[in-house]
Amino acid sequence: MAEIQTLILYCSLFISLFFEVFLLITYLEVREEISFEEQYIGKNIKRFPTVTIIVPCFNEEYTVNKTIKSILNLDYPKDKLSIIAVNDGSTDKTLSELAKFKKHYRFSILSKKNGGKHTALNLALENVKSDLVGCLDADSFVSPDALKKIVPFFDDVDIMAVTPSIKVFEPKSVLQYVQKIEYSWGIFLRRMLSSLGALYVTPGPFSIFRTKVFQELGGYSHGHQTEDLEMALRLQKNNYKIVNSHGAHVYTSAPLKFPALYKQRVRWTYGFLNNVIDYREMFFNKKYGHIGLFILPIATSSIFSTLYIATNALQNNISKAFDMMTKFRTVGFNWNFSLSFDWFFINTGVIPFLTLSAVILTFVILYLSIRLAEGRFRFTRGIFYYLVLYVLIVPLWLTKAVFSTIFKRQISWR
Repeated sequence: MAEIQTLILYCSLFISLFFEVFLLITYLEVREEISFEEQYIGKNIKRFPTVTIIVPCFNEEYTVNKTIKSILNLDYPKDKLSIIAVNDGSTDKTLSELAKFKKHYRFSILSKKNGGKHTALNLALENVKSDLVGCLDADSFVSPDALKKIVPFFDDVDIMAVTPSIKVFEPKSVLQYVQKIEYSWGIFLRRMLSSLGALYVTPGPFSIFRTKVFQELGGYSHGHQTEDLEMALRLQKNNYKIVNSHGAHVYTSAPLKFPALYKQRVRWTYGFLNNVIDYREMFFNKKYGHIGLFILPIATSSIFSTLYIATNALQNNISKAFDMMTKFRTVGFNWNFSLSFDWFFINTGVIPFLTLSAVILTFVILYLSIRLAEGRFRFTRGIFYYLVLYVLIVPLWLTKAVFSTIFKRQISWR
């Protein structure tokens, strides 16, 4: 049994190291491309395609006003930009907030019974006539130059969707600061996956598509409550190209307290697991390139390897705690502390070496992530909170999502 556990631990550490090295090599290959994008993308645009932004709303009276204003403030020709807000059966004052914008040119409101975000998006898609179409969640806000940072990518006729960089809007609580660093990590990851043609999610906040994508592949599906993930996998399965514009910034309101964060992350992980089950034929299939051969298998196995490593660490700590209790009951506290150091007692085994290597690479990627997201690196309290708390809370929602997937339990949106 011990040998099997050691083997699993070896495999888990290898997966972590392999993926981190893979990301770093990718970064070294594309850093000049990133620098070029930062200097030139969004400038001297010669062609402005028509764009429709859909805003699905369900009980968003406190945030939708700012969301709509951020779209109206986009630095983009007003005659080329349309907004369709969909009131998905809200029971608060969302509809009243939307009505305040009726006077604006090319702004329209649709109302329907509550049926979920994908049904709201599909209703709006029936009314879209523009070249490009995107969605902006009603709790998110887009920076003025974001659309200009996205549109130039569509000069490549093979590109069918472009995703933005998502940041946490004005963090206040400890958990929001943790999420800010996590989202910086996500910005780095999506930019690397973009270069590999392996993006597997088109986030709700301001992912932009060619309208013909929905005409050819159909509208959004429920997607296990992660319709943006299902749509991305559908595009990848049909060899439609998705790229990322890391300079297009969108800000989202992150969960303030743990229960809300827990539900959100359970839904995301549950949606990922169930969607990859639906698209399992892509696994290890060279027809789908990097996303089939490497990214989806690694992303899936990393969930289970993270759980195993966390469980193993917890067992070891519990065992040490019991040993300390036994020692205390036997001889009491030993106050004879020694500050002497002997290299002989350093554990030079393979597992400590692999663990140390994985930790060092994690810090390197964290540094690159923050620098890419913020333009520079500086140590903040968010980084401290992230390093202390994140590793402790991730296994909680991973466990719930895996359990619900295995036993086919339904999860709630809110």
